[in-house]
Order: sequence, then C-alpha cells, then structure tokens
Amino acid sequence: MDKKKVSVSWSGGKDSAFALYKILLSREYQVVNLHTVIDEETKRVGLHGVRESLIEDQAENIRLPLVKVYLTGSQNHHAYEKLMKSFYKQCARQNVEGVIYGDIFLEDLRQYREDLLKDSALIPYFPLWKVDTVLLWDDFINAGFKTMICSANASLFTEKELGKTLELSFPETLNPGVDVAGENGEFHTLVYDGPIFKKPLLIEPGEVVKKTYTYQRKNDAGKVEMAETTFLFQDLLSRIA
Repeated sequence: MDKKKVSVSWSGGKDSAFALYKILLSREYQVVNLHTVIDEETKRVGLHGVRESLIEDQAENIRLPLVKVYLTGSQNHHAYEKLMKSFYKQCARQNVEGVIYGDIFLEDLRQYREDLLKDSALIPYFPLWKVDTVLLWDDFINAGFKTMICSANASLFTEKELGKTLELSFPETLNPGVDVAGENGEFHTLVYDGPIFKKPLLIEPGEVVKKTYTYQRKNDAGKVEMAETTFLFQDLLSRIA
C-alpha cells in the first residue's frame, strides 16, 4: 500500500517537531518536506521570532527538504490566507495529499486550517489532537527532545526564562492558567535536539527584544475593541563547535 504524501507545517517549535515524530513513527505517511512561513522583511518566523537560518539548520539535521513560504507586504490575515491557499494548490499539483499540523485543542484554529485547505483538496492531519498537554509534555521530554522558549507573553514570563533548556518539571513553574503547551499563544519554542535530529543544533542566546502588538478582539459583550500584548523575543544564534 502506497504511503500518503504529506507536508509538515513547521514552525521550529515543540508541537510541530512532536507531530512530525508521531507521523514518522506511524510509518503511514511519506513526509515530502517541511514548510515554514517566513517574514520576507525580517527573515524570521512570525511570533516565534526565530531566524530563517536556524530553521534551515533544523531541516538539514532532520534530513528533510525545507520549503520556505515568504510572506511579503501586508501582514494581515487576507495576505496570509492568499499566500497559503496558493502554496497548498502548488502542493496538490506536486501530488502531495495532506498537511500535518501540531495543533492540540483549539477548535477555531483547526477549522481555520481546514478552511484554507478546501480549495486544494489536501487532507489535514492532527496527530496531537485532544491529547492532554501535560501528558504530551512528559512524552515529548522522555522521547529525548530538547527545547527552549524563544518568545513569550511579557505578562507571563520574565527575560530570564527565555533561551534556557526546559526540563520535565517545566509545567510546575508556570503561572496558573498558562497551558503547558502554550496552545493559547502564551509562549513559543525552538527545538534543537531530539530523536528526529542527526545531531543537536548548537545555540547561543543573543539579546532579548520587547515588542508590543495592537490588535482587535471581541470582549465578553461581543463588541470589538482594541487590545495590546507585549512579547519578549529571545534572539537565538547558531554557534560553531
């Protein structure tokens, strides 16, 4: 039986890495490539703030091709959606049949992914879906993965917590209400070692940058209001052995 050809939505973080790991263990799919959306101007990955060069290093160590999808001009949702729909149609023309995502429990995000795939008829796969995030964390660390926080909500984390390898006890250090997987956007990670890597990436922390984002959201009454969130970004650099 032929394996389904899939592309992995790759952020460089723990959830996409563990989703890839699960897919490879299943032996049911042929992973054609990883794909990452990169800001054309900054050459970094969205809210992760990770340099393009580190994503390239990951892909090389995982021994999978990397497709870089550059988001140019306007950074609004419409521009992103147009870009991704075009990319998915390209995947379909290349006989890719599905896309692997590392999402865990956000129903609206899953629906958004599925809607983006409709025009291309690609099948979405969610290997981590609805697994308890504490159990996921234990399995992730016990499998041998190593990761660090690359960006985080400044109201929930301090600068000292960024750029350090996270331990099995990490869930015990979190503020109440913070999801262990950061599924609500509380923090993002970079994976630098694990069973899918041929060798660990050598990472050196640089400066921490603080950025504030203004956006619209609906309040409890259903009215649209302006909100602000400040994020901390730990610059991470490749270190030569």
